[in-house]
Amino acid sequence: MKPRVIVNCAMSADGKIASRLRKQVRISDEADMARVHRLRNLCDAILVGADTVVSDDPSLLVKDKYVDHVKQPVRVVLDSKCKIPAGSKVLDGTAETLVFVTRGHERELEGAEVIACGLDAIDLGGMLEVLGGKGVRTLLVEGGGKTIWSFVKAGLVDEFKVFIGSRIIGGESAPTPVDGEGFADEAEFRELKLVRTTLSESGILLEFEV
Repeated sequence: MKPRVIVNCAMSADGKIASRLRKQVRISDEADMARVHRLRNLCDAILVGADTVVSDDPSLLVKDKYVDHVKQPVRVVLDSKCKIPAGSKVLDGTAETLVFVTRGHERELEGAEVIACGLDAIDLGGMLEVLGGKGVRTLLVEGGGKTIWSFVKAGLVDEFKVFIGSRIIGGESAPTPVDGEGFADEAEFRELKLVRTTLSESGILLEFEV
């Protein structure tokens, strides 16, 4: 059984997730950070793309300051050419880590299991089947924008949650929650159903289902 895919992200009031230099900035307030860690704790796995690991070096762990009974999800990295640095936090052994690569780019990576899935690009459907076979029922996709786009384009997103903060970042080259090529025709657009809105200390959370 394939996992349910939940996309969770935060963006500025003008729809940006980082500066034009693609430097990570904090958008979520403390209340939303607590929500994110509770959500991580409820999910079986959490996924990011290799660019996010290289640029931000996230740990992808649940912090016990926000959750009483921590259950660390499996950490999943989409890394078609297996380029993430050996010293990355996701490889520290704190939680199980799976790195999905394309065929021909398999290599030993201490702290992770490397799995080939796809030829020119990672086969997301095949990856979800692999995760389902490992007992993953809910997959939390946190970014970056191109990774989120790949799931949206493939029609694999079941829930989309976005926190909109109270800052303006600006810049035509600043990344957005769903980067990549984007849809060209309105007939291709993905329709969402707004199911919940929650006001926070400095923004609002919008929760959609597909």
